[in-house]
Amino acid sequence: MRIGIPREKNLEEKRVSLAPAGVDALVRSGHTVYIETGAGLESHFTDQEYEKVGGQIVYSQEEVYQRAEMITKVAPLSDEEANLLVEGQILFSFLHLAVGRKKTIDVLLNKKITAISYELIEENGELPVLQSMSEIAGQIAMHIGEKYLKSDIPESRGILIGGITGVAPAAVVILGAGVVGMNAARAALGRGAQVIVLDKDLYRLRRIENLLGKNITTVAANPYTIARGCKFADILIGAAQTKGMKSPNLVTEEMVKSMKKGAVIVDVAIDQGGCVETSYPTSISQPTFVKHNVIHYCVPNIPALVSRTASYGLTNSSISYIKQIADDGLLHTLMGNEGLANGVCFHKGFCTNESLCEIFNVNYKRLHIFSIN
Repeated sequence: MRIGIPREKNLEEKRVSLAPAGVDALVRSGHTVYIETGAGLESHFTDQEYEKVGGQIVYSQEEVYQRAEMITKVAPLSDEEANLLVEGQILFSFLHLAVGRKKTIDVLLNKKITAISYELIEENGELPVLQSMSEIAGQIAMHIGEKYLKSDIPESRGILIGGITGVAPAAVVILGAGVVGMNAARAALGRGAQVIVLDKDLYRLRRIENLLGKNITTVAANPYTIARGCKFADILIGAAQTKGMKSPNLVTEEMVKSMKKGAVIVDVAIDQGGCVETSYPTSISQPTFVKHNVIHYCVPNIPALVSRTASYGLTNSSISYIKQIADDGLLHTLMGNEGLANGVCFHKGFCTNESLCEIFNVNYKRLHIFSIN
């Protein structure tokens, strides 16, 4: 199979979809991999490293798309990238289509693209590709919150996160006890913060408490407890998401108004619309804004801040799926891997994801390899 790796240009993205190790695995299996020149530079992978493992460097994004049967990406499609797709191609990427635009949906339908969304692939009840990025986002969210508490930020509270003798540490409130929340809580505990985790799922709260111990406080999430947590927080980390859907607005604007002056919100869920009502997407170069005297950090691609680690993590978690499709063919692979099939949002001109059909009012058709409908 011919596989293409374009250089990411959307959202100031610094990751690359496959590190040289991933390209090596595909080339050793007899596949051809086209890499747009400079695709790995922001992750400190040179064109020469890709060439050493058998990758072929091409010098325009258009050439990557024209030559490849499968495109592997990181960031959701921009309008320019969507227009470059070739009819019948396979697309592997984080797509976040629930907060996408109808224009992108129409392109995927009209060009009969098989679009596989990394964040929807399941395995043993987990989301393995998304999880690798969530581990990173959770850890970095804590570092971001700590940075914006310091006095060199004009609007900040000027707080040392771990406190000192006789002075209380910062209060870190985390909404969501999933992978992001778990890693944020672990990082916060390591810095000496007072940590409170809220989730409506008692099983998740029990698990995080068992893993991290009684030094954290777990609270069942509901509007009352979330409102109280907002008032108490020096750092509020929004880590609540619903698979394949727009994130719920758990923190209302009134709750934000009640927060301490100079408190920090890190809305990690912003890639799915955000779980804070006052959030809107920002960028790596301009990551924050202040509303109601609260600092908001709402960058949708937080893992890109550690692009090399993130690119390795993405490669490790996705290469088995990419290689299996390349080795065995799309339909044969999907027939034997229902978890991967769950990631397919579009196939041969039909939407195969019920949630997206409801959001964008398009016709739904079950993936035909499992159904004759």
